[in-house]
Amino acid sequence: MAPPNDPANSIFHVFKSSERHNLFELVDGKLCVTNVPLLTEIPSNVTFKSFSSICQSSDAPPPLFERVQSLSFKGGFLGFRKDESSDRLINSMGRFSGRDFLSIFRFKTWWSTQWVGNSGSDLQMETQWILFDVPETKSYVVIIPIIEGKFRSAFHPGTEGHVMICAESGSTQVKSSFFDAIAYVHVSENPYNLMKEAYSAVRVHLDTFKLLEEKSVPSLVNKFGWCTWDAFYLTVEPTGIWHGVKEFSDGGLSPRFLIIDDGWQSINLDGQNPNEDAKNLVLGGTQMTARLHRFDECEKFRKYKSGSMLGLNSPPFDPKKPKMLISKAIEIEFAEKARNKASQSGITDLSQYDVQIEKLYTELDAMFGGEEEKTSSQECLNSSCKSENFGMKAFTRDLRTNFKGLDDIYVWHALCGAWGGVRPGTTHLDTKIVPCKLSPGLGGTMDDLAVVKIVEGSIGLVHPDQAAKFYDSMHSYLSKVGITGVKVDVIHTLEYVSEDYGGRVGLAKAYYEGLSKSLAKNFNGTGLIASMQQCNDFFLLGTKQISMGRVGDDFWFQDPNGDPMGVYWLQGVHMIHCAYNSMWMGQFIQPDWDMFQSDHLCAKFHAGSRAICGGPVYVSDSVGGHDFDLLKKLVFPDGTIPKCILSALPTRDCLFKNPLFDSKTILKIWNINKCGGVVGAFNCQGAGWDPKEKRIKGYSHCYKPISCSVHVSDIEWDQMKDATEMGEAEEYAVYFSEAEKLIVTTSNSEAIPITILPSTFEIFSFAPIKKFDRSLKFAPIGLTNMFNSGGTIQGLVYNKSSVEIEVKGGGNFLAYSSVSPKKCYLNGSEVGFNWSENSKLGLYLPWIEEASGISNVAFVY
Repeated sequence: MAPPNDPANSIFHVFKSSERHNLFELVDGKLCVTNVPLLTEIPSNVTFKSFSSICQSSDAPPPLFERVQSLSFKGGFLGFRKDESSDRLINSMGRFSGRDFLSIFRFKTWWSTQWVGNSGSDLQMETQWILFDVPETKSYVVIIPIIEGKFRSAFHPGTEGHVMICAESGSTQVKSSFFDAIAYVHVSENPYNLMKEAYSAVRVHLDTFKLLEEKSVPSLVNKFGWCTWDAFYLTVEPTGIWHGVKEFSDGGLSPRFLIIDDGWQSINLDGQNPNEDAKNLVLGGTQMTARLHRFDECEKFRKYKSGSMLGLNSPPFDPKKPKMLISKAIEIEFAEKARNKASQSGITDLSQYDVQIEKLYTELDAMFGGEEEKTSSQECLNSSCKSENFGMKAFTRDLRTNFKGLDDIYVWHALCGAWGGVRPGTTHLDTKIVPCKLSPGLGGTMDDLAVVKIVEGSIGLVHPDQAAKFYDSMHSYLSKVGITGVKVDVIHTLEYVSEDYGGRVGLAKAYYEGLSKSLAKNFNGTGLIASMQQCNDFFLLGTKQISMGRVGDDFWFQDPNGDPMGVYWLQGVHMIHCAYNSMWMGQFIQPDWDMFQSDHLCAKFHAGSRAICGGPVYVSDSVGGHDFDLLKKLVFPDGTIPKCILSALPTRDCLFKNPLFDSKTILKIWNINKCGGVVGAFNCQGAGWDPKEKRIKGYSHCYKPISCSVHVSDIEWDQMKDATEMGEAEEYAVYFSEAEKLIVTTSNSEAIPITILPSTFEIFSFAPIKKFDRSLKFAPIGLTNMFNSGGTIQGLVYNKSSVEIEVKGGGNFLAYSSVSPKKCYLNGSEVGFNWSENSKLGLYLPWIEEASGISNVAFVY
């Protein structure tokens, strides 16, 4: 995708659609694209209409509208009609078999992932789009279920190869019997252009969202940060955060952004004193039935006193305490599961389980500090806590005073406030406890503790008429106390509670409009990371303002339900989520590949993918749990990162393959830097979705070395106008980040073979070679101590007999040079260099703080 607000990088070419006949045709029960049957046995109640017949005007910017109109002959809308109205209509859109497809489906309420097959019956429930391979015409077709009126749609599998579309309103009070444009279909010879063109057309048609190219992104996208979640879970508190940020700073990597995750809010449980916070929460799950009862921070943050961490006598922090609390909470979780299992098996005397659970809770309370903790908090209960010398404002001010590079501080909240919403009667808002009802489509997805808990507790829903007031109440306060953005989680809960609020589309519109207004007012229009949002409702309705969001499930350091293969098997699954989801989510938002922990056994595996993903790099390290040597291969000393320009996407030869458990496919992702391209090859085999068990499980027989090949053509150079020339080079210097090898290849060379061990990777940096004359050839590689070496090159100028390179970072600079230079200059001064007959040219670059780490290197020949 082109960088936001950069029309110069647009790859679209405009011409009048009226000059071209539509490439799709629905005749005699067949949907054909350029005379090739795509779907057959289409029922007679299904219709196809051209884009122009449905969308004749739009509030989209004129250049975008014209661009879409010029390509409208490549797409159109599918609809269907029923005899009776209903709030949930299912209809076959035809069948296919023997044709490879790639799809994205929701495997949980919140998360989507990749799935491949070759028949309509291979689809999974809640499929968000289907991409077909059409080799007959060397093209690709995508079909996207969308929104029409008050209905939202998704694809489901049918029998005998049929594709079923399900259109639902989410309310028995909202019914319809026909749709003219419930799905959009588009064709292109390039799969990456296809996604751009198709979602641009949907954007112009619906006008309910904006493309990423129309928006700005948060500044943290180019930076390194720390999230508190895996470090503390719900035990997060100021002293721990302070020591965590200080450890990074002392280690030479100052975080430029901080995300204070779940655990900072004022929440409590039904039946509890409405003015008191819930106590001693540790793990995710224990808070999921709790509700927000005030908009400011909870007691452990309110009692923070200005300057208390700045002096010599600042409170100490025991890094073992969070781990001990988490360990004890896990014991309680297992004990409660054992009790539930015993109860379900018919055992009536559960007293021994109850005694054990009570004992464990007593031990947990004692670990938190018991009465001593309560006594120490008395100072916070008086009015002085409301002054600027206490609370979140004092804490954020002290953080910024001590850690000068800390640009952004975000906090977490759920879309409905907290996991259980807002507690009625505790705020000025009209709030009601609304029971949750899951759509039948979600019955085909994975069982999820979060869903079980939310259904169990219902949601305290602020009336949609007050959505704007609701978000402004939270965000205006946060902005005043030094918070610059929010991570909004648990986004897809509105569909559970839409029965009495006009259905899921209407309710979503109200909430997303309110959220967008608050974002624009309080957080500079960009300060929001969307999470747990991977359903078309959100993207088609909620992204007019939001420009950044998660593209994968959570980073799991181990499977929360038991880990049959050690800590490894879920790590590759995470990368598959992120890479394939970026194909569609990247049209709406800047893809965020999520945090990871640098001391995890698969940390390097994650780090390699984050290095070239094109998004921010952030970790959730525990205090005392860092691998600084690894992090310094990702992050510059000033907290910025050598980021690729685009968002990493799967290579074409991976699109219709299964890189998780087919025992033969390596995930390859490509991206582009200023002066070259990059391909990352990752062995993700070993786990994936099981359609029968409806869960992600290990496939241990696939966890083995896999071979693949990499070619310069894997990089889609034409996806950025400025990179097109690089894709036309005669030769390329290729650097292997892990093997530390430098070779030369051409577009006509055989692909580079490689075998990759499980949970490992190789990054190939391709640099176009400049040919000065018959003997002199040159290509800069960059700093080889960074995973994305090419990302360290900020500028490149070729003169008649010299080369000038602007490099950011410190470390070992490498270039391909067929002959030795006569001289080398570093920031204007002549310096020594190393050149070997294998054409490796190198020198060491210091990090110069005063120059923001920028070095100017010149080689004279």
